[in-house]
Formats: sequence, C-alpha cells, structure tokens
Amino acid sequence: MTTNVRVLLVDDHAILRDSLRAFLSFQPDIQVIGEAADGIEAIQEALRLQPDLILLDMAMPQMGGLDVTQRLKQDLPRCKILILSQYDDADYVLPILRAGADGYVLKKAGGGEVLRAIKTVVNNDIYLHPSIVHLVLEATGRPHTAVPEVKIVLTRREQEVLTLIGKGLSNKQIADTLVISMKTVDKHRANLSRKLGLPNRAALIRYTLSSQRTP
Repeated sequence: MTTNVRVLLVDDHAILRDSLRAFLSFQPDIQVIGEAADGIEAIQEALRLQPDLILLDMAMPQMGGLDVTQRLKQDLPRCKILILSQYDDADYVLPILRAGADGYVLKKAGGGEVLRAIKTVVNNDIYLHPSIVHLVLEATGRPHTAVPEVKIVLTRREQEVLTLIGKGLSNKQIADTLVISMKTVDKHRANLSRKLGLPNRAALIRYTLSSQRTP
C-alpha cells in the first residue's frame, strides 16, 4: 500500500465514523484526516483536505453518494472513492461504479475486508464486495453488451479479454477461461490499455460498464 494513505470518512452516522476512525488509527499506513456527515460537507472537506481516499456512504442528507462521486471525480480525479453501503442491489451498485467509484464494500464487512478494499483501490484497481460481484457479471453479460463499435480496431481475442475483465475476472481466471497463459493475458491487457487510452484494469472495467446498452 502507498505509504500514509490520507482518508476522509463520510457517513451521517457518528457512531460509524467513530468506529472507523478508531479501527483505522491502528493501521500505521493510514491517516484519517477528516470527517463529514452529509454530501455537501463531504465535497467541501474533500476540496479543502485533498485526501487520497474517501470512505463514502451512499445514502446521506443534503446530497447522496452518487452525486458526491460524480462531482468529486470531476474536481478531484486522482482521489479514490470507496463506497461503504448497506445496499447490495443493482440500482445502487451499477450507477455508482459507472460514476467512477473505485470500490464498493457492504457495511456488514469486517475490518479486514475494509483494509483489503483500501489497499486494492489505492493500487489503482477496483474492489467489489464478494456478494455484489454477480451484479457486475449479470450487467456485462446481458445481450448487446459486447464491446461497442469503435474506430479503434480490437482483435477478437482482445474483445474476449475485455469482456472478461468487465465481468471482474482476475488475470488467472481469464487465462483459465481462454486457455492461454497469464503472460498472454498481460499482453492483451497492455494492448487494450494502449488502444483505448485506459491506464489500468479499473478503467477497463468502468469502460465495459459504461458501454452497456439496454436490452
């Protein structure tokens, strides 16, 4: 993990913020630099403090997590946003990922998972709570959700790899599915990043989500 990750806690329940702050205070490479209790305060504090990562609730007074994410991904594009929510249905999960959230953890998760999620997103990847992975799989597996026609030409294999990345599969899972080596998967991912102008796996996942079409 990046040394000394500066975190802003955003939730309208003070007891949850207190619990998170206490838990994270024991992590030598994480520093909680501020808190906010609603969406408007979250934006104000994020712009003032410039955190590396925001632990953000979905349902809050003044402005919800989706609107906050959309605003901050414009104003602070380098800031990672990790959603901490009680909701595990597609109406909440998919829009927030399309808006640019870097991860989604359910509030029932333990401290160990929160730490794994923080580590994952600060290393430029997307983290999804295990129980919501199927939502992404279903969304990217719908009819008419293949790679959209673009001027940039992707090979058949690159399209296959991109589709599997969008479904949340790891490099090993992609290699096993396509019966190719992990080195070959890495090569295809590098080609996809170069052709599409997307810097990492997280950006590729968002690309497949945002390119969905209604069946």
